[in-house]
Amino acid sequence: MDSIFKTVSSSHISISELMLPSHTNFSGKIHGGYILSLLDQIAFACASKYSGNYCVTASVDTVNFLLPIEVGELVTMKASVNYVGKSSMIVGIRVEAENIRTGVIKHCNSSHFTMVSKDNDGNNAPVPGLILTNLKEVSRFQNCLKQIAMKKLRDEQRSVASFGSIESILSENKYNVRVDLQ
Repeated sequence: MDSIFKTVSSSHISISELMLPSHTNFSGKIHGGYILSLLDQIAFACASKYSGNYCVTASVDTVNFLLPIEVGELVTMKASVNYVGKSSMIVGIRVEAENIRTGVIKHCNSSHFTMVSKDNDGNNAPVPGLILTNLKEVSRFQNCLKQIAMKKLRDEQRSVASFGSIESILSENKYNVRVDLQ
């Protein structure tokens, strides 16, 4: 069987939505949870378009809220598959908000979602290989490799890490913590 490969550009998808007062938090800015919901939707659409299968979110690897989004701004999310494994994909998403009166566009969020392709029975399904066609795509792929390595390292450290006694932690006087063990 020949392997199937697709270009990164075949995964490109974008959505735009006007931010309404109903999307705000208590400070009057667009609620981060609402943006997370939109991010999950575009990650699903991007991964499903690329794989040709239903996809599920395996992890939200990074979500960097850089600037607040205001009511009345037009938010555009741009997504692409930046890495593929056997059945998984890392989808990178860029969020921009445009002031529709002035035309000023600001980069508000960058995110990475790991999505998994599923077959009709709910089992992991293979995804096409990825064709990288320019240096930006190569760079994004390499960043995903670093992200995967860091995630593995965190998981390993979490399972074996020992920070020593609480006394040694407190003696460093770096942390804003008080321990009152009962």
